[in-house]
Amino acid sequence: MNDQLIPEESRSDGAGFLPGLAIDCVIFGFHDNQLKILLLEYRNTSLFALPGGFIRAGENVNDASRRVLAERTGLHDIYLEQFYTFGDLNRHDPTPLRAIMAGKGLEPMDSHWLLGRFVTVGYYALVDFTKAVPVPDLLSDSCTWYDLAALPTLMLDHQTIVLKALDTLRADLDRKLIGFNLLPESFTMNDLQSLYETILGQSLHRSSFQRKMLSLSILERLDKQYRGGAHKAPYLYRFISEK
Repeated sequence: MNDQLIPEESRSDGAGFLPGLAIDCVIFGFHDNQLKILLLEYRNTSLFALPGGFIRAGENVNDASRRVLAERTGLHDIYLEQFYTFGDLNRHDPTPLRAIMAGKGLEPMDSHWLLGRFVTVGYYALVDFTKAVPVPDLLSDSCTWYDLAALPTLMLDHQTIVLKALDTLRADLDRKLIGFNLLPESFTMNDLQSLYETILGQSLHRSSFQRKMLSLSILERLDKQYRGGAHKAPYLYRFISEK
């Protein structure tokens, strides 16, 4: 292997990175009443995976996750939450990564650090779908949005990571002002309800939902949104920024 022709993570000795520790990111976006996540695709292998990366020796773990997110989305000021650490023995399987590297013309030795066991720190991120510019990493062929309800089969335990992230997202909905990063700056109450229903996977009673959201004191009401007759114009809202 020629280290000058491949990404630095593919150095056989893993020099400059913390051994055995990785990051995997579940990056959520909301578009056309669908909750979406970003996935990497390795076309020569038919493998799909969550965007991820490794922690440099002189780097904070949270800073490494922000770097990975910026590299994959082009965004820097986004909501990021560390939600779980995945370290079961049965998550270690070098076969998929060996296939990915072979698809790029690399032939790693069994001792290559990327083929060893990794504990991964899971993060979920909430991004504005319209502003993100997905970019693949150096080993993947594409970085694309997929509807959460119709995901392809994911490698290793990445499906488990997605489900755990979704459970955490649902639990955090009210407490963390989740919609702040998934909706435009201003939105209607119907937009907000649609987001909640999509994330929770269930219908909500309109009046009850509106009363609940207004009782949380997290919304500022703006002018009406005129699209036709005045009697049909809904109010716009925005989230009150946390201080």
